[in-house]
Amino acid sequence: MTGLEEVPLPGGNMNTGVVRVGDTVRRPAGPWTPAVHALLEHLHGTGFRGAPRPLGLDGRGREVLSYAEGPVVHPDHDETMEPDAALTRVARLIREFHDAVAGFRPPPDARWQVVIPGDGAEIIAHHDLAPWNLVAGAEWVFIDWDTAAPGTRIWDLAYAVPAFAPLRPGTPQAEATRRLRLFAEAYGLDQAQRENLAQLMGPRARSMYTHLKTQAAQGNQPWTRLWHEGHGRVWLAASEYLDARAEGWRTALLA
Repeated sequence: MTGLEEVPLPGGNMNTGVVRVGDTVRRPAGPWTPAVHALLEHLHGTGFRGAPRPLGLDGRGREVLSYAEGPVVHPDHDETMEPDAALTRVARLIREFHDAVAGFRPPPDARWQVVIPGDGAEIIAHHDLAPWNLVAGAEWVFIDWDTAAPGTRIWDLAYAVPAFAPLRPGTPQAEATRRLRLFAEAYGLDQAQRENLAQLMGPRARSMYTHLKTQAAQGNQPWTRLWHEGHGRVWLAASEYLDARAEGWRTALLA
């Protein structure tokens, strides 16, 4: 026992039993935890501070991570991302992560929790870079690295950009394309990456819909609960919105 109070932390769709103990977070560990901790240790070794520091396991077998002080952006602080300066900051933070992880060599016995397979193995991608996994305190820190796995920079961005810009039904098109360009400039996307991003955002959103539908049909949790809560409809609408405007995204990004 630590002797410190355990404070349950709200949020998260995949994990239960996440608590704060002092200046640490305790989470259920899994077969992927050693690989994730090796990744996080590497990131800190490069000087990247946008991720928790891994602190091993506690006496109950839970993983221990440094606690990131500050509010999680979604669902209660979405306005944090509205200024252009905030969107620029998060784009640069993701670029910093991608550059830092490029030199990571996973342990030979690394096991990853692959929820949706990526489109390649360029890097170990986060796979869930979004406002619900960003703590916006004095330092901005991405949390929930348990689904980190092989992927590509653009696979990560095809998920992150629509979430942070945001690109979603109801957003005025001129504002959506302006913020898309702003994100691309802040990240530093080259022309080929811009082409790929424009085409991949819709399929990336659809992969979430397909995953939820398939898992719910098999009765697997937490996906069945999320499906019945309407997450499938949200991802389907997002994919249709992004696909219908793919050529517009391309034109905006290459202008």
